[in-house]
Amino acid sequence: MVHLSPESNSVHHTSEPTMLTVELHRAMEPLEREWRLLQRDNYASLHQGYDWCRAWTKTHGSHLAILRGRMQGETVFILPLEVVRTGLVRQAQFIGTRFTNINTGLFTPCYRSTADAARQKILVDAISKALKDEADLVALTNIPFDWRGERHPFAGVNAVEHQNHSFQLPLSGSMAETIAPLNAKRRRKKYRNQLRKIEAAGGFDHVVASGEDEKTALLECFFRQKADRFRSLGLPNVFQAPETQAFFHLVTQMSSGGYDVPLELHAIRMRGALDGQIAAIAGLSRKGDHIICQFGSIDEALAPEASPGELLFWLVIEQALEDGVALFDFGLGDQPYKRRWCSIETVQHDVLLPITTAGRLAALAHRGVTRTKTIIKGNPHLYALIQRFRAEKDAKTAEEE
Repeated sequence: MVHLSPESNSVHHTSEPTMLTVELHRAMEPLEREWRLLQRDNYASLHQGYDWCRAWTKTHGSHLAILRGRMQGETVFILPLEVVRTGLVRQAQFIGTRFTNINTGLFTPCYRSTADAARQKILVDAISKALKDEADLVALTNIPFDWRGERHPFAGVNAVEHQNHSFQLPLSGSMAETIAPLNAKRRRKKYRNQLRKIEAAGGFDHVVASGEDEKTALLECFFRQKADRFRSLGLPNVFQAPETQAFFHLVTQMSSGGYDVPLELHAIRMRGALDGQIAAIAGLSRKGDHIICQFGSIDEALAPEASPGELLFWLVIEQALEDGVALFDFGLGDQPYKRRWCSIETVQHDVLLPITTAGRLAALAHRGVTRTKTIIKGNPHLYALIQRFRAEKDAKTAEEE
């Protein structure tokens, strides 16, 4: 059963066998109270938090298709989705999915614990019917089917493994306990050497940006450092778009109160002859006992022998321990420094729910592209060859311009 609800600007679909009602909302505000209640759960990704999604929609003018599931009058889930066009295909996806490291949606613990195969089928059918006039394909990417000791409600649904995994470090009571599984003796020696070398270069301060002006200046510094890094590698700058930069500026200025912080900027600021220059930056988000490193950058000309980026990770992890954080997340992407720090590797999946013929073709293409990327990234020689080709192509384009 589907009908329009003018007062909430939503579409309702009711699945009678379990009395699951799925509503389609085109605005966030009517759901704010329930949204904020659901997002308190440690299981829920901070990327589906209300403030993070609001910042994205304000800076990108998103076409929202937010789904709320209700059973017996109680909200049991919210899926914060937006619809984007990819060619001729309308794709419903998590809000701001290009810059999310992990997606869970917002589900009550009770719903998660009872999401068996029968309920999964009902859920998938209800989502497809609720979005039948909005999208050709529902692509819910970067979902960990096993996360924080629980199975995701979509686990078992037809999906493809995402080409990138994410990496986490569980935090114990002290730095010594935390790094014990990570070749602690070698890591402590490296840390002492980094301190010695950076002190020889004039010393440093560990800065946590406070105040609007300092946050703005540090974020602009990050954008410059990252642009230089992408340019040197011959890669496209994913932070270049004005709306992307506006989003991160807005998120940085937000404050949820308490320990929850949508985006906090940490940096190593040099002293001595290099006084005031920023050697490394990290953007951290916290929700509950979970911190995600959203991004990082370095100035390769400033004390490179001290590895300021690695040094900054030590400092922020040390502070996270003092603040009672249980899980430090380095996010998506397989990098050597992540493997040096992390003892957990999390597999993520892309759930693809085609609604129309165009959506079925797009789902097939998505699977093909993902599997191809997985093969390429699993072959270091092939991956390096493609990276060199991209760099040469970009350099040639720049010369022609």
